[in-house]
Amino acid sequence: MTAKDGAQATPRDGLVLVTGATGYVGGRLVPHLLARGHRVRCLVRDAARLAGREWSAAVETTTGDVLRPETLPAALDGVEAAYYLVHSMARGEGFHERDMAAARAFGRAAAAAGVKRIVYLGGLGDPASDLSHHLRSRQETGAALREAGVPVTEFRAAVVVGSGSISFEMIRHLTERLPAMVCPQWVYTRVQPIAVDDLLRYLVAALEVPASAGRIVEIGGADVQTYGGMMLGYAEARGLRRWLVPVPALTPRLSSYWVHLVTPIPSVIARPLIEGLRSETVVREPDARELFPDIVPVDYRSAVRAALGTLASGAVETAWSDALVTTCGDAPPAALAGREAMLSERREALVPADASAVFATVCSLGGARGYLVYDWAWEARGVLDRLVGGVGLRRGRRDPDELRPGDALDFWRVEAVDPGRLLRLRAEMKVPGEAWLEFELQPAGDEQTRLVQTAYFAPKGLGGLLYWHALTPVHARIFSGMICALAREAGAGGRARARR
Repeated sequence: MTAKDGAQATPRDGLVLVTGATGYVGGRLVPHLLARGHRVRCLVRDAARLAGREWSAAVETTTGDVLRPETLPAALDGVEAAYYLVHSMARGEGFHERDMAAARAFGRAAAAAGVKRIVYLGGLGDPASDLSHHLRSRQETGAALREAGVPVTEFRAAVVVGSGSISFEMIRHLTERLPAMVCPQWVYTRVQPIAVDDLLRYLVAALEVPASAGRIVEIGGADVQTYGGMMLGYAEARGLRRWLVPVPALTPRLSSYWVHLVTPIPSVIARPLIEGLRSETVVREPDARELFPDIVPVDYRSAVRAALGTLASGAVETAWSDALVTTCGDAPPAALAGREAMLSERREALVPADASAVFATVCSLGGARGYLVYDWAWEARGVLDRLVGGVGLRRGRRDPDELRPGDALDFWRVEAVDPGRLLRLRAEMKVPGEAWLEFELQPAGDEQTRLVQTAYFAPKGLGGLLYWHALTPVHARIFSGMICALAREAGAGGRARARR
């Protein structure tokens, strides 16, 4: 784990590639790199997913996929350093094989393109211990990246504490919802959490510290916790009283189902995370202090306070759900061409307000604000979806007012946003087909706007047809009530303004 001879800091005018820019860490890393003067290119599967981000116009964007090697040469052309921040755990079984194939392809393409450095974020854990399949895979991904000979700076971290991180959201929802928690043995395993801001500082600094090339660097916060201690620490920060009740027989599988029901985290993601908690994930080597002496990580309680402050301000930059595949698969945005082949319900309302006010009202739907009418029915649909393994309503929304392509919105995914003109949501609840809800705004003169609300459904077989027609009377009440309520609120000055 020594640096390659002749390693140099990446020049500020050198091009830096970021994979995973639509994910939790990658989406926060890009603005930090730009602030340090780096030129940035983002490799994404869908360029529209970057729309609405404040920094999107300041970066180059290339479309491709680490699992499609033919797309990598163009993405890596002229690149000095690359961040590898992708994994395929959210796609379910077989994630290890996909991660190995992707990492090897990326390493080979980087070597062929003359890339001088790869920075990778993996997982903490003693490789000599009985690591979970997930943690072992994260470390073997780093080894696969190194095979082609490009110097890799591999950071290994445990729980990342920050607004919107998957680990923090699991802690937050369990602690907020349950005054007494039945806990398996994994809640007493030692872990060294790290604040997301400290993690980002390490990632950025790697390009400026030549000695970090070719090194595995273990990073963590200022103190060692247990998962149970983290829940109690969160409760203390929120002024809550919570009790932990140990139950040794609770398996990772059963724990993942419980997490699925109580938190927004689906069981397919929760299970490998929980299995990883059987192993201690603490910093064993002092390399981080030696290589990055200016970075002094904060303790867990400070990280929690910072995360809660961000949540309270509504300024969450990225969330764990931004880049995850769900029950609908990793589907590309729909052009909805050939709409005549779909089932649809269209409703219109003439709103006495300009398009910006109407659009702001439409974009305020969901999350803590609900859906204006029959919120109990939406809640019931969310509970039913969770019971059958779907995402339910608990993901909420990243920002109380702003929506951008790729955002999770309860059991919807924001698929298209054209300010003042169009908002399209794709359903990610479990349904026998594919469903969308679209809002289109058309100028109608004299500061009036025609709001067109359309539900589209592409049924899958007879079951899909029966599902659609069985729900037609329910949709008639809910969607009719929704468009009328949207028109009233927008006409009264905009829902967001009315609630302030």
